Amino acid sequence: MTPHARSEATTALIAGAGCYAMWGFIPLVFQQMGHLGADAWEIMAHRVLWGVFWAGLLVLIARQAGQVRAILGRPKTLIWLLVSTVLIAVNWTVYVIAVNSGRTLDASLGYYLNPLLNMAAGAWLFRERIDRFGQAAIALAAIGVILQALALGHPPWISLVLAFSFAAYGVIRKRVEADAQSGLFIECLLLAPLGLIWVAMIETNGTGHLFASPWATFWLLIAGPATVLPLMLFAWAARRMPLSTMGFLQFLAPTIAFVIGVSQGEPFGWLRGVSFAFIWLGAAVYAAGALKRSRAAKVVAVEPGLLDDPAEDRSAQSER
Repeated sequence: MTPHARSEATTALIAGAGCYAMWGFIPLVFQQMGHLGADAWEIMAHRVLWGVFWAGLLVLIARQAGQVRAILGRPKTLIWLLVSTVLIAVNWTVYVIAVNSGRTLDASLGYYLNPLLNMAAGAWLFRERIDRFGQAAIALAAIGVILQALALGHPPWISLVLAFSFAAYGVIRKRVEADAQSGLFIECLLLAPLGLIWVAMIETNGTGHLFASPWATFWLLIAGPATVLPLMLFAWAARRMPLSTMGFLQFLAPTIAFVIGVSQGEPFGWLRGVSFAFIWLGAAVYAAGALKRSRAAKVVAVEPGLLDDPAEDRSAQSER
């Protein structure tokens, strides 16, 4: 490996870890907005409203304005993006509600389950083969969910909604001819009118917090870059990093969220601890399987360019 290649690989690793770390710490951002009085609906309104500007900037940096114009001229693609917009709106809203109501552990569980659910969806919808590692990982995760339900006294609805909505979002985006950047911009664009109406309404009747104080203005404006910047780092790193490495890094975000939830005193009895142990074991088996597949692919790819570029598959994991 040349010095330039080593430097780019190191930079990609830092960018990949950075995006997942930002996603992991984002509960603290939403909680700060909540402490200032903003509820989940106000936070979501600002997230999509300011997300349009940041997503538009990302599109310009990636030089994808032409792709955005092409998508806007394809009604079928727009319909699919409308479906993905509904799914990501549900995911974002439930996540904000969870972390601002003392349910960060539930949110963490949802994103531990997500890659395993993606694997199951790939087998069901795209006829992708699940190897022994995948089967074991899904089985361990299923046991973890059952134990979590026993610990809570009811199914972990927040975790399941987050996992299923994001998995469905990934399936839709995998079928849509749009890169992560341009797709996110259009999704925010579709949601922005609702966000604008909501912000205008609550600011008019005096219940909004955008101008309550300079500190409140700062945190609500942060909703835009907090949504878009991790995606920019992800999209850049995913094209320069092995899939196995991304497979390991993606568990960084829910792990950070888990630590936040525990440190904030959320209920965590022994049965819930055992349930997370099964989830972690499933995640470890999933990561081991991804590493094994990556090594096998390198053996097969004797000549450069023999393998398909995995970047498109990675981009389907998309933003949260």
